[in-house]
Amino acid sequence: MTMNSALTEALRGISTATLTMQLLKRGIRRGWMAGTRPLEAGGPRLVGPAFTLRFVPGREDISTRESYAAPNSLRDAIEEMPAGAVAAIDSRGEQGAGTLGDILAGRMKRRGVAGIVSDGPMRDVAGIRAVDIPVWCNGAAAPPSITALWFAGWQEPVGCGGVAVFPDDIIVADDDGAVVLPRALAAEIAADGADQEDLEAWILTEIERGVPVKNLYPPNEAALARYRAAKL
Repeated sequence: MTMNSALTEALRGISTATLTMQLLKRGIRRGWMAGTRPLEAGGPRLVGPAFTLRFVPGREDISTRESYAAPNSLRDAIEEMPAGAVAAIDSRGEQGAGTLGDILAGRMKRRGVAGIVSDGPMRDVAGIRAVDIPVWCNGAAAPPSITALWFAGWQEPVGCGGVAVFPDDIIVADDDGAVVLPRALAAEIAADGADQEDLEAWILTEIERGVPVKNLYPPNEAALARYRAAKL
């Protein structure tokens, strides 16, 4: 499922720290993917609908080189990925193998995939950097996926970094990591998140003026009244 451009741009302007607070206000405590971090810090935010990829523990009779060409392989999944999607990889946090390298990442980039998020490592990271596709992962590992994992399917619910990810959930990632937004809540979270960031920008100006943080962050009614007056 595609995202409309207005929602994409709205979420691109909101930090994952703000988004986790908005999720918490809605009773969702586990939206941040533990262990995922940008392969290249300081880049633009990644925003897009999740295209899920699921790995299970490998087994010697099926985790073979021949499995690369088997029906329903990771190669087939990549050819189903729509432009603008974020590949959300459930690699079970396995540290002994990388699920993707530069060749597969390069094909994803050519198909218009917006980026990759995984709770495990990548391989060929120098090559992935050259491909120039945004990646959030849990480090680097030289061995191929079949050393420890087997590709089990795509576009089904997965767990990534301790978070449930459903196909077409919205993923937002920045230097603080990756956050998953339920699709049905994304628009209201974007609106409320923008309001929160406006308020917090004003709070920072108050801090710079020397205002004590107590009753300012979080703001009490007097502080909110000052904020509203400042916006007029």
